[in-house]
Amino acid sequence: MTRSVRRLALFSVIALLTATALAAQDKQPAPKVPGTETYPLGPDSQEHPDVPKGRFLQKSLKSKVYANTDRDLGIWIPPGYDSSKPHRVMVFQDGVTYADRKGGFRVSVVLENLIHKKELPPIICIYIQPGYQLDSEGKRNTDRNNANAVRSLQYDTLSPKYAEFLEKEVLPMVGEEFNLTKNADERCICGLSSGGICAFTVAWERPDLFRKVISHYGSFTNIRGGHEYPSKIRKTPKKPIRVFLQDGLNDLDNEHGNWPLANQEMAAALKFAKYDYRFEFGLGGHNAAHGGSILPETLKWIWRPAATTTTSR
Repeated sequence: MTRSVRRLALFSVIALLTATALAAQDKQPAPKVPGTETYPLGPDSQEHPDVPKGRFLQKSLKSKVYANTDRDLGIWIPPGYDSSKPHRVMVFQDGVTYADRKGGFRVSVVLENLIHKKELPPIICIYIQPGYQLDSEGKRNTDRNNANAVRSLQYDTLSPKYAEFLEKEVLPMVGEEFNLTKNADERCICGLSSGGICAFTVAWERPDLFRKVISHYGSFTNIRGGHEYPSKIRKTPKKPIRVFLQDGLNDLDNEHGNWPLANQEMAAALKFAKYDYRFEFGLGGHNAAHGGSILPETLKWIWRPAATTTTSR
């Protein structure tokens, strides 16, 4: 066999092997993009016909603390509510997202299941919307940019003002009708994104009001100075609060900062300062998928009787 014939034969073999490899590759499923995998909702996030349902009431509140604003809020009363006994309280920022029984979190559905199984006691939920600015005629300014500005001012600002709003306006209004606990250890505040940093700020500023925090993909970035919290946690005497953080590798990265890195910094600071905390870090993005899928375990963890360990996953 001449050299040219041998070379042609070798090229033919290489071409055949390459074509075979490409054909095999075409038959393989496309690789998953990190963060797009499904976080399924388990049985505790589904409605069951034999599980008693709670009651949901719609309210509105015009604020004096946040002057010239009003907002909608929902109150969820658990099955088995006994007006003679003070009840534990959970407050949710961006309440509509958490209250939606067909949404990503389904808080009321999860609580109904856990209360029915006696894994949690009855808990009253207050779902608060950030609200709207009122014009000179008392009508809501529903322009999206204006509503976002109102939300950011309330949620992203590092001050005790939102805690004051809860203390002086929200809790008294709900407390006129329902028996709410005054024990800060039996109050939990929750939020997502900017609502997540808001929840932390309330407990940080006023642990006499709230001592339990749940933050889903919290905005601990420099929107209004939230990136300073890790340093504050490390340098400030430990406060009597319990903190649950959730975020994912594919969360936001923009001019305000990197959400995954910011949440990891928060977790590292809480660990350094020996807080009772838990950090669940997955592959998800800026959405409810991951936090919703683990919400039943989150609620059982945040309401467990005693602080024992700090964990990060």
